[in-house]
Amino acid sequence: MATATLPSIEDIWEWLAQVPDPEIPVISITDLGIIRDVAWDGDTLVVTVTPTYSGCPATTVINLDIERALKEKGLQRVRLERRLSPAWTTDWISAEGRSKLKTYGIAPPVDGTAADVTLLKRLDRLSGRSSLTVGCPRCGSSRTEKISQFGSTACKASYRCSDCLEPFDYFKCI
Repeated sequence: MATATLPSIEDIWEWLAQVPDPEIPVISITDLGIIRDVAWDGDTLVVTVTPTYSGCPATTVINLDIERALKEKGLQRVRLERRLSPAWTTDWISAEGRSKLKTYGIAPPVDGTAADVTLLKRLDRLSGRSSLTVGCPRCGSSRTEKISQFGSTACKASYRCSDCLEPFDYFKCI
């Protein structure tokens, strides 16, 4: 691919926005905030990815999906780089991504709590209950309770709404 015909960085971001997260396919990897940078190094596209956590089992699938999506657009030279610092945080999930999670039935991370997650965990351990108010994604009630620290994936906890009585996942703050 000649330098003059390389796709724009904006086009590449749009293409990556079409790649779904394999564990939560309603949200894209760009909405999730794990794509940290996209740049050309000569005729090689470099995509920098920060996994949601270093042991995330979906990382390999995400990398394969990125390569496949870009090769389908005609890019032959793609290099993925993994960046662990700074560590990914739920603060990086876009507003659109949070909205998509809620519509899908997953309570998005409570705004502004990612930075305070260590303090919240300490308070939870001391009190024996969760100090975090998680709104029900179905009815909007704040009368919810944590059922389990672990939900359908490692990134989520299981909750139940006391008003509509429906169970739901909460995307945990990291």
